[in-house]
Amino acid sequence: MLEPLRQGLPPIDPSAVAGSATCALPARYEAVGGARRFTRTTLTSWDLGDHFDDVALVVSELVTNALRHALPADAARERQDTTVRLHLMRWASRLVCAVRDPSEKGPVAGQAPDSAESGRGLFLVESFSDCWGWHPSPVPVGDTTPDGGFGKVVWALFRLTDHAAPEPVPLDAFPDSL
Repeated sequence: MLEPLRQGLPPIDPSAVAGSATCALPARYEAVGGARRFTRTTLTSWDLGDHFDDVALVVSELVTNALRHALPADAARERQDTTVRLHLMRWASRLVCAVRDPSEKGPVAGQAPDSAESGRGLFLVESFSDCWGWHPSPVPVGDTTPDGGFGKVVWALFRLTDHAAPEPVPLDAFPDSL
């Protein structure tokens, strides 16, 4: 399922996974602030608070894109649906932020004019993370999407140390809920 994330990375040792955390987000723009608070709390508990600014910017962009582009147009923004999920996964030398949403359509980087107030989200994700991508995601057991599809995961990877060689990421290290 996460083969696109693993492409170009060496195989992973399952014992290298240091932590993971998941947050269900309501289908409202206020969820972006909740995602940032969740990210701060999680990174602080992992002693990675010094990475908060870059990671929170990327999390904000990924969650905003999911809310703006991936939810059905007729979704009631006031409902408490948790159709968007934020996953944070940590290894000794890398951190992955992944946002799962119900749309199967892949993200497309825009060409926003300098005067535009939006349209640069994926450019920021690319600029602040070491790499990013997306892939289709199966729906976890007991979970459904509004359109009956499987959804997708958009992820960004951060290297936590510049001098360490990247450690491998095991196939079974990611939660099945992605």
